[in-house]
Amino acid sequence: MQSLERGFAVIRAFGPDHTHMSVTEVAQATGLTRAVARRFLLTLVELGYVRNEGRSFSLRPRILELGYGYLSGLSFPEIAQPYMEELSAKVQESTSAAVLDGDEIVYVANAVPRRVMTINVPIGGRDPAYCTSLGRVLLARRSDEEIDAYLERVVLEPRTDVTVTDPAELKRVLLKVRAQGYAMVDQELEDGLSAIAVPVHDGAGAVVAAMNVSAYTLRASPQVFVREFLPALKEAVVRLEEEVRVSVQLKASVS
Repeated sequence: MQSLERGFAVIRAFGPDHTHMSVTEVAQATGLTRAVARRFLLTLVELGYVRNEGRSFSLRPRILELGYGYLSGLSFPEIAQPYMEELSAKVQESTSAAVLDGDEIVYVANAVPRRVMTINVPIGGRDPAYCTSLGRVLLARRSDEEIDAYLERVVLEPRTDVTVTDPAELKRVLLKVRAQGYAMVDQELEDGLSAIAVPVHDGAGAVVAAMNVSAYTLRASPQVFVREFLPALKEAVVRLEEEVRVSVQLKASVS
């Protein structure tokens, strides 16, 4: 058990800021002696998980195999949940992920902060795509022809006094969302509720879902959404997309 623990400690010593390390640096990072750190590094080199170039050691792509068994069995909501929980804790507001099913969005994941007033949507719940931030992000990624077909068949019912119900205006909104890369909806689904969303891409670059941050307007203005919530949301999605990409690559490598 001790050898296994030390081996993983050596692997975890590497990271974005420490891609190449010497024996001494690994020993300092793990608390191991230089002799022990060197022995584990050479073993990992022999197994194909670490590359050795002179005095420098670095991880090889084969290290991803260690996580394949776990990642290959994960669905998108399971992969997304930790990132959403971290985002929710950071901005202290609710965050949700959804996919497009027909003309509606279906919520597939949700995370809420520890506070009295939170927005907790039911997993599997549905809302119209046209008046939600998540739905608009997903609709905006469709072709112009698909958007036109959607606007011809859907009934744009007013959910609040400010819901966009004119097809031409909604198309202008969707084209703006496509250009800027995010959707901000201010009290169009429900009075007193606003949300901002961005798309989530798979390993091939296709949009597979959308993620948002939602909050009551008494706590956050539209300016706060764009200035504070949007950068945090984008950062979380970039990290999520990277894990999705690795998961897809791992599945493809053994298929």
